[in-house]
Amino acid sequence: MLTLVTGTGYTGRRVLERLPADAAVGLSRSPLQTKRPFHQFNLDDDRALPLTLPDDYAVIYTVAPAGTQTDTRLAGFLDLLSPAPRRFVYISTTGVYGDCEGRRVSEDSPVNPGNARSAQRVAAENLLEGWAVREQCELVILRVPGIYGPERLGIDRVAAGAPMLREEDANPGNRIHVDDLASCCLRALSADVPAGVYNVGDGDHRSSTWFTAEVARQAGLPQPPTISLAEAAQQFSPMRLSFLAESRIVDTTRMREQLGVELRYARPEDGIKAAIACSAATP
Repeated sequence: MLTLVTGTGYTGRRVLERLPADAAVGLSRSPLQTKRPFHQFNLDDDRALPLTLPDDYAVIYTVAPAGTQTDTRLAGFLDLLSPAPRRFVYISTTGVYGDCEGRRVSEDSPVNPGNARSAQRVAAENLLEGWAVREQCELVILRVPGIYGPERLGIDRVAAGAPMLREEDANPGNRIHVDDLASCCLRALSADVPAGVYNVGDGDHRSSTWFTAEVARQAGLPQPPTISLAEAAQQFSPMRLSFLAESRIVDTTRMREQLGVELRYARPEDGIKAAIACSAATP
């Protein structure tokens, strides 16, 4: 079965390159250096797909939303899918749960987005759910926390001595290594995986402060200075503050028991080590 990987950025490219070359095609807004087949395609401007869709195929969609009440970018893409895919895998965010004041959330918890980014994802999920019912398409939604990996450790910020929030003001952390997220995407394509919503993550809920300190330690850099939440409100960007304003522990039981992914980096210490080694080996 062909898999159409729509969006070949940080996560999508890894998914594309782990699929068989004769059973995968990427759609990329920018030129892509890969041995896998791909087409340049702009979801906002192009009005026809650059390939003919087979009768049996799947889609993995990793593209950020556009629009507010409706994800116009996603809606336009869905209009081009004829015939509809057998399975559609959508990468969403655990941000749809909003601020839960440190409580544990599962896939059955209500969504309560606290910012425009997360509200866009809720709108996209709703759009897809209605479309999937009409088209009789199996829909898998992966709700993803913070993604880290090579070149995504914040080492430049640590090296510059940027402050981090002190531990006593920090919230629980939720994260996943990009290679483990790619494994979740690949498993979500499998016919034996039930359609539905899955939280994904490494299950380690130590704070972002702990994570940054561990990055500094492994990178051989001085520990960043720490500041209070009140000081952070004066120094951090609005986007960074919006992440700090939300607190939750994301339950990943369904990922383990139904998606059946065996994480390579369940311990973020191992994921950080691998990411640093990969970055050092990349010219």
